[in-house]
Amino acid sequence: MLSDIVNFIVELVADMGYVGIALMMFLESSFFPFPSEVAMIPAGYLASKGEMNICAAIACGVLGSLLGSLFNYYLAITLGRKAILRWGHYVFFTEETMQKVERYFKAHGHISTFSGRLIPVVRQYISLPAGLARMNVFLFALFTSAGATIWSTVLVFLGYFIGENQEMIERYLYVAIIAALIFVIFIATVYVIFQKRRKKSVER
Repeated sequence: MLSDIVNFIVELVADMGYVGIALMMFLESSFFPFPSEVAMIPAGYLASKGEMNICAAIACGVLGSLLGSLFNYYLAITLGRKAILRWGHYVFFTEETMQKVERYFKAHGHISTFSGRLIPVVRQYISLPAGLARMNVFLFALFTSAGATIWSTVLVFLGYFIGENQEMIERYLYVAIIAALIFVIFIATVYVIFQKRRKKSVER
């Protein structure tokens, strides 16, 4: 059954083309729970067969991610926290999830919109606390696009090199997630050290 689902998604992406990739990644980055692997790995597989351009596939993935993130960003500004929590349970978004992403945003500041794109669950909803905090929209878009580019590229290359082997995809996807988490910890540590040194320099 899993093989049938995978084949269906590959065919769907092939039929809808680059628009399909952007649409799926929009959903993945917006308020709707949708795994990015479903769109980008099949895109990479199709690129390996010469049916898609790998750079265009990544660009569409990033565009979709950015648009979905901006949707959440402005949704948070427009509705506010209470309304989001009130209606969020219809798409499996709980107060616990909101608290988790809020803590992450508060702990890591604006750079969390970059690093959060590499963390499951946080990736989908980090735009909400950014919107509630009214983060500078240019910086939000810049950091979001940078994080989405890294994650989309990882997924596309997984599909490109091992797209036909579902077992290997699951194994290497797990490795990619662990590597992304390590990278996020490294970036967050560097950022915190930089901010502390900057603060000390200003105080002097």
